[in-house]
Formats: sequence, C-alpha cells, structure tokens
Amino acid sequence: MLTTFEGDAEIKRALEAGARGYMLKSMPRKQLVDVIRKVHGGQKHIPNEVAAQIMEHLGTETLSKREVEVLQKVAAGNRNSDIAALLFISEETVKGHVKHIMEKLGASDRTEAVSIGIRRGFIHL
Repeated sequence: MLTTFEGDAEIKRALEAGARGYMLKSMPRKQLVDVIRKVHGGQKHIPNEVAAQIMEHLGTETLSKREVEVLQKVAAGNRNSDIAALLFISEETVKGHVKHIMEKLGASDRTEAVSIGIRRGFIHL
C-alpha cells in the first residue's frame, strides 16, 4: 500500500484487507524501493514510522461503523438533530454515539473528536 495517510485506523484497514506492506509517499525513495522489493519477494514489511503509529494506539478501542458515520456528520457541521434525520435514528441515539466517540478518542469536545478522527484516519474531509 502506497499512500499519504498515516493514521493508525488507515494502516489497520489496509493490513486487514491484505496489504503486505504499507509505505508513505513521504518516505525516502531508496526506502520505498527496498520495501517494494521485500514485498515482491514474498515478505511483509512495515517501516518503523508506520509501526510506531500502530503501536501508539494498540489496545485502544476502535470506532464502530455507525460511530464513524456520526463523526463524519459532525465533521460536516451537522447538529445532533440533523445527524438523527440523516441517519434515520433518534437524537438521543446520536447523543449516545457522540458521547462514546469522545470517550474512545479521549476528546474533550466535538471539535477535538473530529480533529483526532482525521489525524487517526477514521474520517477524511
């Protein structure tokens, strides 16, 4: 996988989908070539900086599919009532999802949750 995304959620998704290596476009050219050769030779390879991203959040809870959907709607500037209408759920359910998202991400407010969600690769703008 060759990408610009460095978030641990992105990396985990790629590896779970069968990627045998994960490279960032910002990596030095020689390192990129070395990783490509190793993977082509049948080995798995994850560079240290990518492994560090995974290790930083190892063991932390991940967001459910619905929580990601809610976080995407929050990032788009929607209020709880708007999110409820868009996802065909109650406003109380949205509030519960937002609470769980903030707890799982360690965020103190919605804006910080969005920022963490983007940085970790749960959502994209």
